Amino acid sequence: MTPFKTLISIPAALRIINIDTDMIIPKQFLRTIKRTGLSAGLFYEMRFDEQGHKKPDFILHRAPYTHSQILIAGENFGCGSSREHAPWALLDFGIRSIIAPSYSDIFFNNCFKNGILPIVLKHTEVEELMAFSDQKLEIKIDLSTQQIIAGNATYHFEIDPFRKHCLMNGLDEIGLTLEKENFISTYEENLHKEKPWI
Repeated sequence: MTPFKTLISIPAALRIINIDTDMIIPKQFLRTIKRTGLSAGLFYEMRFDEQGHKKPDFILHRAPYTHSQILIAGENFGCGSSREHAPWALLDFGIRSIIAPSYSDIFFNNCFKNGILPIVLKHTEVEELMAFSDQKLEIKIDLSTQQIIAGNATYHFEIDPFRKHCLMNGLDEIGLTLEKENFISTYEENLHKEKPWI
């Protein structure tokens, strides 16, 4: 997992509440267990018409938002089913952080497991940051200080210390296990000596 320390990007604003996981990645794109290539289905029904042609007015089809790494959205982002393909699709597009007033619990947890930082801010603060998106201005997210810097304004966000540690060090569940590799190896060696039949 790629470590997350600071992120500077022009954010893309989706002024929609209750964006569910089916809107993020529709069911027809769930036939793979690979984490790559899913950006093609990201927000598919909002990005493409019934013939598969791009909707040019959709924000992620308009420069400079085609390269946005920060998504700003309305409340209850990621509601619906628990599909982990949703954060996979966002990450495959290049989204490393989402800013919203609230999230579905399962989606929120899945973001951390996949290297995406979901930030919770007040409605008013989210609206203020959406103005930076409208003006095509960059904002900076500093995970170490837990701050978003936007022009002359600074926004503080909360994050669980353990999750912060994992993101900053690029540790997913496998990475966390490998941190204990020496202990695991020692245990296995001792077990083999004490109980060679196992």
